[in-house]
Amino acid sequence: MWSLVTIAFLFALGVRAGTTVWSGSFNAYSTAADFDKWSWSNQVGEYQWYIHGSQPTSHYLALDPSYKNPADTAETHGLKVTIDQGATWNSQMERSELIPQTTANLGTGILFYHFSVKRSATNPPDSTLEHQVVFFESHFTELKYGVAPNPTDLQWMVTGQPHWSTPFTADTWFNFAYDIDFSAGTVGLWASTGSDPLVKVVQNVAASTSTNSADWHLGVLRIVNGAGTEDWYFSGVYIESGPITISVGSGTGSSPSGPSTTAPPSTTNPPSTSNPPTTVPTTTTTASGPTQTQWGQCGGTGYTGPTTCAGTFTCVAVSPPYYYQCQ
Repeated sequence: MWSLVTIAFLFALGVRAGTTVWSGSFNAYSTAADFDKWSWSNQVGEYQWYIHGSQPTSHYLALDPSYKNPADTAETHGLKVTIDQGATWNSQMERSELIPQTTANLGTGILFYHFSVKRSATNPPDSTLEHQVVFFESHFTELKYGVAPNPTDLQWMVTGQPHWSTPFTADTWFNFAYDIDFSAGTVGLWASTGSDPLVKVVQNVAASTSTNSADWHLGVLRIVNGAGTEDWYFSGVYIESGPITISVGSGTGSSPSGPSTTAPPSTTNPPSTSNPPTTVPTTTTTASGPTQTQWGQCGGTGYTGPTTCAGTFTCVAVSPPYYYQCQ
C-alpha cells in the first residue's frame, strides 16, 4: 500500500492519474514516410492517414524534436502539419488530418482527449479564413481559428457556439483536454500553456456527444482554398479514462482538488453549467435563423441546426453521414 506521503509525492511530480485508452504518441514514427505504412488494407500504427492533398506525405507532415512541447519528455519529437493550396482533399477545402487507428472504444463513459498545439511566427495561420482544429466529424466540439467574435484567438466551440477563447500567440504551447461524458451527453474544457498543469476553464455543457472511434481529427481544415502556407505543431496526444491527468509531460502540477493553477487568458467568459451563453454565431457556423449561410453546417449525425441553405447554396455531403455543409 502506498502511504499518504508517497501519494502526495507522486501528485507533486505530476504522475498520470487516468488510464490511457489510446496513445497518439509520435515515437513510433521516425520520418513522415512512416505514416504511409498505414492503408485500408494494412491498418497499422497509431494513425490513419488519408485526409490530405495529392503531394507526398513529407509535403504535409514533418517530425522533429523541436516540434514538440519541451515539457513533454516522454516524446522524442512532435509533429508539424502543413496546410497550403496543395492540401485540397475531397472538396475545395484544404485539409491535413490524422485519425486514430485503434480497436478501442473512444466514445464510451468519461474520456479526456489530450493534445497540445502551437504556431510560430513563420507560416502563421491566416486569421481571415476559418480553421477547424482538432475536431469530431459531427463537430460537437472543436477548436476554431479565424472566426468571429475573436478571429485571432483559438476559440473552443460546442456545436458551433464559442464558449472560451485565448489569443493564439506565436511560439506558445497551448495544452488542452476535451472532457467528454458520452453517457451524459456533455463536454467541458481543460487548458494551460507551456509546462503548466491543466485547469478546467469551462464546466461541462450539453452536446450531442458521439464518435465511432475513428472520426476524431488531429489536424487542421481550412475553409476555402486560398493562397498561403501555414504550419501547425502538435504534441502530447492521447486519450484517457478518468481521473484526468493534469500534468503536461514532465511539468509539475497538483491534483484537480489541489491549489489553483494558471490557464491561458480567456477572452470569453466560461458559461454556467445550466444555461449555455447566448452568443453570436459566425457566418461559417450554425445560424440561429431558419436557413444556414455559406460554409455553415446543414446536416450530420447529432446536428440540430438549420438544414436549409440560404440563397442559391445547397447542402453538400462533405463527410457523410457526419458533416454536411452549405456550398
